[in-house]
Amino acid sequence: MGEKAQVVGAERVLVLLRALAEHGQGATLDELAAVVDGSKPTIHRGLALLCRIGFARRDERGRYSLGDQFLRLAFSYHEQQTDHLRAQPILAALAQRFGETAHYAVLDGRDVVYRGKVDPPDRAVRLTSVIGGRNPAHCTAVGKALLAHRLTGEAQVRAWLADGDLDDRTDSTIVAPAAFATELARVSEQGYAVEDEENELGIACLAVPVWWGPGTEPTGAISISAVRYRTPLAALLDRLPEIRAIIDGAP
Repeated sequence: MGEKAQVVGAERVLVLLRALAEHGQGATLDELAAVVDGSKPTIHRGLALLCRIGFARRDERGRYSLGDQFLRLAFSYHEQQTDHLRAQPILAALAQRFGETAHYAVLDGRDVVYRGKVDPPDRAVRLTSVIGGRNPAHCTAVGKALLAHRLTGEAQVRAWLADGDLDDRTDSTIVAPAAFATELARVSEQGYAVEDEENELGIACLAVPVWWGPGTEPTGAISISAVRYRTPLAALLDRLPEIRAIIDGAP
């Protein structure tokens, strides 16, 4: 989580939930106190509350983890987001055909959230992304594919950046507002987006927006994220018609 979170009251309970989610193997009171601001008795009370309502549990070793009730709510909510169900067979087909990871993502503020992911079945090297995980929209192909329909022109890009500049995740990340506006205009014109080591070194990605709702903006974007030494960006671009055919449901 980085620096210790400075929180009080009810907010601390939410930060505890987030900390538990980041400790998949469980965490002790001492480990949680290292990342959540507050005295150990205060954090212990927050954990006791979460345990009472089933949002956390404590095992025989004294380690805390997310509780079954919280997981049931999370999975129930996820299952109600029907767009990921529509995306799942497409992601499976793309992962099988290209031997790389396929994602379905939606826009949430300045981030993208992954609603679906399918890894290739027989690859030793796989991506660390997870369903529900986030990445900055500006340096991902899925994010650019979606932002191209929301930000038209440099003025809108600068307004979108009012809360802060673009982070340079790698040396290839586009961070200048004018250059990013030019990139989005290119994406809008060509109908797809790419990123080549802009978010993560060694990874190239091609994304296509999808319209599965009544609005004028895409409901999400589908991408193939490839390990560059296996599948460089040029190889994905060469097979763009094939990718589109799978997404559109063509044989």
